[in-house]
Amino acid sequence: MTRQPRHSTSPPRQGSVTLQDIAAHAGVSRSTVSLVLRESPLVAERTRERVRASIKTLGYVYNRGAAALRSSRTQTLGLVVYDIANPFFGAMVAGIDAALNRENYVSFLANSEDSSTRQQRFLERMREHRVDGLLLCPAEGTDPGLIDTLQRWNMPCVQVLRHIGEPPFDYAGTDFEQGVRLAVDHLAEMGHTRIAFIGGEAEHSATRARWQGYFAAMADHGLTRTRCLRTGLTRRAGFAAIQALMAEPQPPSAVICHNDLMAFGAMLGLKRLGLAPGVDCAVIGTDDVEEAALSDPALTSVATHPFAIGEEAARLALRRIADPDGAREQVVLTPQLRVRESCGAETRHPAPYHARSLTP
Repeated sequence: MTRQPRHSTSPPRQGSVTLQDIAAHAGVSRSTVSLVLRESPLVAERTRERVRASIKTLGYVYNRGAAALRSSRTQTLGLVVYDIANPFFGAMVAGIDAALNRENYVSFLANSEDSSTRQQRFLERMREHRVDGLLLCPAEGTDPGLIDTLQRWNMPCVQVLRHIGEPPFDYAGTDFEQGVRLAVDHLAEMGHTRIAFIGGEAEHSATRARWQGYFAAMADHGLTRTRCLRTGLTRRAGFAAIQALMAEPQPPSAVICHNDLMAFGAMLGLKRLGLAPGVDCAVIGTDDVEEAALSDPALTSVATHPFAIGEEAARLALRRIADPDGAREQVVLTPQLRVRESCGAETRHPAPYHARSLTP
């Protein structure tokens, strides 16, 4: 909802004008005024002009030297992910760097390997290096109290893909539950009744959302024969999981995988059994990494838009740094199903993604 400019009949005296005064006069948030003063490209030109007009009307003078002393910023962000070997994270980091580069920021990347102990060590080191903020993909087993600790450190934190603790918190990700629902819906429409889901051992938010989507969608289609196999998230895990499933008395006719790496492993496992992916068993992955369209057969996958998630997360972090006390935001992208040969269907080209903000 766009705020309308509110013009005061008696503007503040010159010298006493604050950013909040300008924000009220221009009908924008205090953080938007701050971004305009720092000449940030994150603000639309029309909004920028309105803020500048209010600054001129109120007679505000921006002291850049004092602002620099107050901020003592390093123009750096810490970035902690849990599986740098997954090409999803390569695309996400590229999105983060693209957004940060436009603001002359750089990121320090660390791979927790889903270890909360390693993660804690990286966070402490980043604090020592005085990063301005943090992009955190929480490792498995992360204590929810970590968010309170980061607040005590005065370190702005945006959680990415997974989240811990109680809202409100800053978060950027995709709707994993809806993504699995799309996959189940598509397979059910094709006539599949024995649909399995493989992948995910940890009880973190992203895995729970996938499982919820699977069981809810299966129930919606009246499919009571569910099979959810908890495994690791690698190619090897997908390879082993599909072989175990196909050895069961009533093997699935379709499988949905936690990520594309597992799906690649599952398709290889089917081939080792002398079965054809998309013919003897449909396979759907999640993330739609670049390799998905190039695999044999081409992998049907739920696009989760890693580059866009990275951009949204970085922008959110920059907004939080500019306005530490502003309302917390959650930006969730809408997944898209990229239909290809691995599920036995002709390729479709869905519409581009769009994001929805869950900010109160």
